[in-house]
Amino acid sequence: MALTLVKGQKISLEKEGGGGLSRVAMGLGWDPVKAKGIMGFLGRTPEIDLDATCIMFDAAKNIVDVVWFQQLTSRDGSVRHSGDNRTGAGDGDDETINVDLSRVPANVASLVFTINSFTGQTFDQIENAFCRLVNLSNHQEIAKYTLSGGGRVTAQIMAKLYRHNSEWKMAAIGEPANGRTFQDILPNLMPFL
Repeated sequence: MALTLVKGQKISLEKEGGGGLSRVAMGLGWDPVKAKGIMGFLGRTPEIDLDATCIMFDAAKNIVDVVWFQQLTSRDGSVRHSGDNRTGAGDGDDETINVDLSRVPANVASLVFTINSFTGQTFDQIENAFCRLVNLSNHQEIAKYTLSGGGRVTAQIMAKLYRHNSEWKMAAIGEPANGRTFQDILPNLMPFL
């Protein structure tokens, strides 16, 4: 059963019965806004392009690598992006970032996941937007965070996976921000490292 994430909440990524998760995915989904106008026929439907990003940091809070729509795979191959979805069309996850935690280099202390509205719509204008963490060994949803209704902001700093002793943990950040790309929200993100 999935856990609905609350801002600031922390969870361990240890499996029930022992052993840590080794492969996880951060999924992002949203629906296109329905056309406005007479019975929805004469209005124009705006395109919505949300972007999922994974920023890899070392212990000194320096960026090691970034996986996003302009670089779909980390240099070491441990993090892979499914590709840029510019419309939100279809059911389920519209963009996915897969992480093989066993292959993340030892110098990487944390992975921070962000969502940006590249086309500039705020989260109160986007329908059915969510971000979720999935165990890739059995495709079970571990946790989910609802984005829709998130206010008049264009970005969210979603969650952080981080090393603590010998295991990976997750912290739900849920911090609103404004910006079209991860570079725009880096100042907002740094306090959460």
